Amino acid sequence: MGIMRPERIPLFPLNVVLLPGAPLPLHIFEPRYKEMVTTCLEEKSEFGMLLSLPKGVAHVGCTAEILEAVKRYPDGRMDIVTVGRAPFRVVELLTQNPLLEGHVDYLEDRGSIGSPVVQRQLIELYEACHTLLFEDYPKNLEGAPVEELSYRIASALPMDLLWKQQVLELRSEEDRQERLLGYLREWAPHLQNKKVMRQRAGGNGQGLN
Repeated sequence: MGIMRPERIPLFPLNVVLLPGAPLPLHIFEPRYKEMVTTCLEEKSEFGMLLSLPKGVAHVGCTAEILEAVKRYPDGRMDIVTVGRAPFRVVELLTQNPLLEGHVDYLEDRGSIGSPVVQRQLIELYEACHTLLFEDYPKNLEGAPVEELSYRIASALPMDLLWKQQVLELRSEEDRQERLLGYLREWAPHLQNKKVMRQRAGGNGQGLN
């Protein structure tokens, strides 16, 4: 893994799924998280992002490295930019303090990086979905190592959070790519239909989303 990560980390449950390599801007306003961010900045340490669900938190998350505190407000609130680093599983939630912590196991990938055929199909579908959504061709795959393909694609699309969570929980790039291919095959026709509906509605698409 290169760097040794601590087994006990502060946790930040939020309605978001952070993936390795993905940027995540955060606005920090609660006292416990202001303290956590201050400590992480001082110690150059990471905190864990977990998907917050109606019935608790997901047990697989991803650590966030703080790249910079972009803005500090007079009342102590902060805008920070983080990036996803290491997937982990929570072995034990520690809930004594206002700040949630966890004993975690870091999750290594195993298995193969998948077939070039699947990769090519996935990239084509991703480009189609991205263009339908944003009317622009994606640029985030240039120079991407093949073992990061699934994370780059899943983080760039406004996918269902539970889909994203499944991508995070799979432990081989091959599995992640095949799962994503299945999702995008299902999703692309819906995006195509929406586009047609928008054009029929007079091109501006207001009121139809």
